Amino acid sequence: MRHDRDLGALRHVHRPLKHDAADRHVQGSAPYIDDIREPEGTLHVAPGGSPAARGRIVRLDLGAVSAADGVVAVLTAADIPAANDVSPVAGDDPLFATDGVEFHLQPLFAVVALTRDAARRAVAKAVIEIAEEVPLVSVDDALAADADIMPDYAFRRGDSAEILRNADRTLEGALRIGGQEHFYLEGQVALAVPQEDGTFTVHSSTQHPSEVQHVVARVLGIPDAAVEVEVRRMGGGFGGKESQASHWAAMAALAAKVTGRPCKLRLDRDDDFAMTGKRHDFLATYRAAHDAEGRLSAVEVGFASRCGYSHDLSSSINDRTMFHADNAYFYPNVVIHSRRMKTNTVSNTAFRGFGGPQGMVFAEHLMDRIAWATGRDPLDIRYANLYGTDDHNVTPFGMTVEDNVAGEIMRQLEGSCDYRARRAEVTAFNAASRVLKKGLALTPVKFGISFTTTFLNQAGALVHVYQDGSVHLNHGGTEMGQGLFVKVAQVVAEEFGIALDRVRITATHTGKVPNTSPTAASSGTDMNGMAARNAAAEIRERLAGFMARYWQVPVDTVRFRNDQVVSGEHAMGFGEAVKKAYLARTHLSAAGYYATPKITWDRASGTGRPFFYFAYGASCSEVTIDTLTGEFTLDRVDILHDVGRSLNPAIDIGQIEGGFVQGMGWLTMEELVFDAKGRLRTHAPSTYKIPTARDVPADFRVAFFDNANREDTIYRSKAVGEPPLMLAISVFSAIADAVHAIRPGRAVALDAPATPEAILFACETQLAGGS
Repeated sequence: MRHDRDLGALRHVHRPLKHDAADRHVQGSAPYIDDIREPEGTLHVAPGGSPAARGRIVRLDLGAVSAADGVVAVLTAADIPAANDVSPVAGDDPLFATDGVEFHLQPLFAVVALTRDAARRAVAKAVIEIAEEVPLVSVDDALAADADIMPDYAFRRGDSAEILRNADRTLEGALRIGGQEHFYLEGQVALAVPQEDGTFTVHSSTQHPSEVQHVVARVLGIPDAAVEVEVRRMGGGFGGKESQASHWAAMAALAAKVTGRPCKLRLDRDDDFAMTGKRHDFLATYRAAHDAEGRLSAVEVGFASRCGYSHDLSSSINDRTMFHADNAYFYPNVVIHSRRMKTNTVSNTAFRGFGGPQGMVFAEHLMDRIAWATGRDPLDIRYANLYGTDDHNVTPFGMTVEDNVAGEIMRQLEGSCDYRARRAEVTAFNAASRVLKKGLALTPVKFGISFTTTFLNQAGALVHVYQDGSVHLNHGGTEMGQGLFVKVAQVVAEEFGIALDRVRITATHTGKVPNTSPTAASSGTDMNGMAARNAAAEIRERLAGFMARYWQVPVDTVRFRNDQVVSGEHAMGFGEAVKKAYLARTHLSAAGYYATPKITWDRASGTGRPFFYFAYGASCSEVTIDTLTGEFTLDRVDILHDVGRSLNPAIDIGQIEGGFVQGMGWLTMEELVFDAKGRLRTHAPSTYKIPTARDVPADFRVAFFDNANREDTIYRSKAVGEPPLMLAISVFSAIADAVHAIRPGRAVALDAPATPEAILFACETQLAGGS
């Protein structure tokens, strides 16, 4: 059988098609979980949390709560029929705290009431007494208390200590890297509906339906098969719904179990902020040795992160920080050490980039430090330290960088954005301007694609072809606005040679495709697209075999294109061919499967190939800062990004732009503030600032790097979900470059996020003599 796959013959793939729900998004008619018509008798759930961040529970009096208007039930740990555990990995996340509390607003109980308002009002009537202890709030608190939540971990190569002892040029320092609130538009929400025989259907806003299934079954003490989880779409996830949607789904399911009625839980935005985890914040301390040209000979860096009160996904997240502490640079002798600190704050969790961005911020800060110390252009320092292809091409964790195009991308962007001329203009501007200073930075991205937890690198899909030629598509990936569903539908339509509107995209459902991995690690399209293509190809081969027999032609002459099945002079509409095949008893359904090849990782020895490939990119940002106020403007951004052969250029451009802006928000304005009692003070839109349309640079230029993926990915595309976020590091470096212009040659004391206050402090420190 032959099938047209050359680029010229492709009908849907590599085309800029709109998101499948674009019209409904614009019209406000795309249904989310809170829009689902509630079954008759639906009750509403609201959690009640601890008023203290750390201490022993002395009293929990819920009498007034139970007596409040509209209350049907009040749930505590005593109502859990099986395990009081909603953790993804370590068994240390209780649904309800029992003896003591470990973070502010940790759930102690839940109210089930006739209305959401009644449930929330009843929560406030609880009488709670905690024998408070002094909480560990910051990384510094945890370091002082020697409070590690899990063992430390390190990568080592060579003898960095010896190099540092004898080097003529060394530098050292510390960099604080802040966390980030996910601020998805649709908050955490779940609707649990009891079914017959003690089974449940759960609608959850989750990136990991199978995880929700496992956790609900664990809490209720029933088999996984007794829980069906469905999610049609999320209003954003960004990692915040990878593991932490399970808590709220389990709470709703427990309420449904106890009351026998459908139960819905939708967190208030303030509670969502306070009760759910963030991007991990870090303290990075480092030493490095380099030569007069700025080329590194040794790097030692220690990362200490605020993990929160429990493990959640912190082990893998901190590992990912280590994997990307080199970004695109070769460290000949290196120690990368990680400590994972326990604090009495909400357990931090996955966030777009999964720890990688924090490692990359360190790497780019290090390049800037070397440039300031040597007086060379920061871009030239970056070039001097890039990975090679024949040598200087092995990472600190032993993986050979086979597909390195970082330098090529950077040099192409350097030319297209006119970096050298603009650098001269920035220098001239700064020499003539006392108050306003400009900064310019061009930084690369090298991001590994695959789950570093190896078994997660698998996916399934289910494809049905109906008698009329319409197609039902289901797979384990979830849609959170990123365009995964339309990309996979494009692949299936291409396999059958039919119009895209023949493919019906259906909600992710654990009853259709089981044992799914989370939609995370930028692998959604790579894995689910391949699984769906494999399923569609299996059906297509059966159809081709039938048509070959029907027409009495060789099977390899049968093709599928333009909604027809053809062979030589024979042609038949796809729907008619399917009908004939069905009448001839041809199986028209298939379950496809895909497991990512080539990857291996042995964490104990710190060796292997944890990534199938790397995605690359580069960005150049120009800023202007006001040294008297700390305010800055982002004047221009140029991006050249490697998406391989894009499945859908329109979707990918949107991901690059959106990821960049989200990364810019993290590094310049989104600041999480906890007080000494462990309470999050930036817990609402009134106190936590995210980028808006006005923060997007007016001059924003995005282009694709022409580079097919050398690995056998779906139509040679590359992942695009997470890597663009790290392009925004160029903004942070450009701000530091502008501060540096106040007194060149001195290191800049600027931590992330570079808020106006932080920039102003850095300017004043620079004027006073540097750090």
